[in-house]
Amino acid sequence: MGNALGFLDRHIKRTTRRRTALKGFLSYLLVLLLFGGSAIAITALTRHYLGEIAWIVVTAVMMKMVFAVFSFRKHCKPIFRDLKENRIEEAAAKAQMIVSRNTKGMDAEHIASSCTESVSENYADSVVSPMLYFGLMGVFGGFLFRCANLMDAMWGYRNDKYGDLGFFPARLDDVLGYVPARISPVFVTIAAFLLKMNYKDVISSAKRESVKTPSPNSGWPMGAFVGALGITMEKKDVYVMGSGPMPTGEDIMRCCRLVELSSVIFLFLISMPLYAFLGIHIQVWVEAILTGLIF
Repeated sequence: MGNALGFLDRHIKRTTRRRTALKGFLSYLLVLLLFGGSAIAITALTRHYLGEIAWIVVTAVMMKMVFAVFSFRKHCKPIFRDLKENRIEEAAAKAQMIVSRNTKGMDAEHIASSCTESVSENYADSVVSPMLYFGLMGVFGGFLFRCANLMDAMWGYRNDKYGDLGFFPARLDDVLGYVPARISPVFVTIAAFLLKMNYKDVISSAKRESVKTPSPNSGWPMGAFVGALGITMEKKDVYVMGSGPMPTGEDIMRCCRLVELSSVIFLFLISMPLYAFLGIHIQVWVEAILTGLIF
């Protein structure tokens, strides 16, 4: 999907603001049709030719494509090791791979803060949101959100190059992420309780800190995590969230554990029951329409 967006980015000619914004909207529809349409076609054909058992397996594989949980640990663990062994420059270089800010010259505390910020923000974007829309609309719902979210990440910059082209996907990502961001602290609270973290302050911290980020949604999961972990997250010249000490390398791994358990809780309490009662029926209905067109 990223390669397809890169191709479109290189070949779309920026003209007037309205026309460029329209091209951004049409680009979203094209990417959704290409990837979401392909995914639903694969599940439809699997059900038609191989039966329901194979369909369940393929649907699960397609679902896994739209969310990430353990990749946080994969990216953060090498940074944790570098910080533990006082290899600050190496840790900063690795942190650059997961955040957009310049990490060169960062101290250990701000490197750890960058990691916890990225992980906590992406709890809503990479776990709760795609799982919720999968539960509501099946495979196509998961891709509906994932396309908007990735386009926002790649094109959602307020500058001359992307301000118009990325306008629609950025606003759509904000709309689709509105509810998931605001319900995410509930599941962080449950996980924090089970992990013996500061679960009592999660909801109030999320409400208090959510207004500090430029994004209308990212402050909610980040605020929940600073409350649960009892730390402060700081992005220089942008925001300071929380009232505890700056995070350490150990806090990065605590943050990963909190994301992982919160994700499992959301999957079993919300996503799977929603899918069983609603999403599966919508997915089968869309597959039936597509199968009818093909055959």
